[in-house]
Amino acid sequence: MPRKMVDPHVVGSVIGDVLNPLTNSVSLSVVINNKEISNGCLLKPSQLVNRPRVNVGGEDLRTFYTLAMVDADAPSPSNPFLREYLHWMVTDIPATTSASFGKEAVFYESPKPSAGIHRFVIVLFKQLGRDTVFAPEWRHNFNTRSFAEINNLVIVGSVYFNCQRERGCGGRRC
Repeated sequence: MPRKMVDPHVVGSVIGDVLNPLTNSVSLSVVINNKEISNGCLLKPSQLVNRPRVNVGGEDLRTFYTLAMVDADAPSPSNPFLREYLHWMVTDIPATTSASFGKEAVFYESPKPSAGIHRFVIVLFKQLGRDTVFAPEWRHNFNTRSFAEINNLVIVGSVYFNCQRERGCGGRRC
């Protein structure tokens, strides 16, 4: 009897904490340091200094997408009272292109988790049209579901990765 595949978003509790159940209907490729990431992979903050390269699928250049990257565990997984923290947002990305063709609505802030393993969720939304999405005024307590509802967006893709503080010498210069 074949084993049923469990969605990594469910395993990582991304479904529930950040997203409702979804089906990825548009291809989404997230490349960090020339390597495409997969759901649940572990990355170090030093690998995330520069914004990821994100390629979006779709079929028609007249279709536009919004991309958001949130920390589901800010400031710590044991007390995520800033959940969700918005690290990046790009709007008006034409289908079949990359995030670099969109408008950076909220500039990229590289992850710097101070405690525990944080889940960073990259969400792709389909827009009603160009210039129909408005960036939030603050980064903390962002809510992916509410943002989608307010801006008439449909979530069409998502990928997430884990990130934790790199072991160092406790703030002293080595």
